[in-house]
Amino acid sequence: MTYQELDDTPKDDQPEDGDGSAQAENEEPGPMSPLEEEILSTLKTVYDPEVPVDIYELGLIYNFAVDATGKVDVKMTLTSPACPVAGTLPIEVETKIKAIPGITQCFVDLVWDPPWDRTMMSEAAQLKLNL
Repeated sequence: MTYQELDDTPKDDQPEDGDGSAQAENEEPGPMSPLEEEILSTLKTVYDPEVPVDIYELGLIYNFAVDATGKVDVKMTLTSPACPVAGTLPIEVETKIKAIPGITQCFVDLVWDPPWDRTMMSEAAQLKLNL
């Protein structure tokens, strides 16, 4: 089971493969399982203390996946490598996800590519921050 945040680019602007269909990585994700919905809800309870928007709406969560054994892998970033919560925010994500019933393990991969920028925020986050 995998959930991945996809961009809002219209399908007409998506690259196509040889048979004229959109590439698989650009397809909309299917419905989430109840466990995936719980993980997403949990991610939305984690906030960067400097910004009044949760880390999911900020676009800091690139993707997450949960397997049949309850192992969760999260790929996330921070607003900058010098972010003062670099040592604590990934641990908070891991701790909160591990507390979900049915989760056996959680691994948070902090990545810097692609680098975060304001365009990764949801429209709701941009409105809340008056951007």
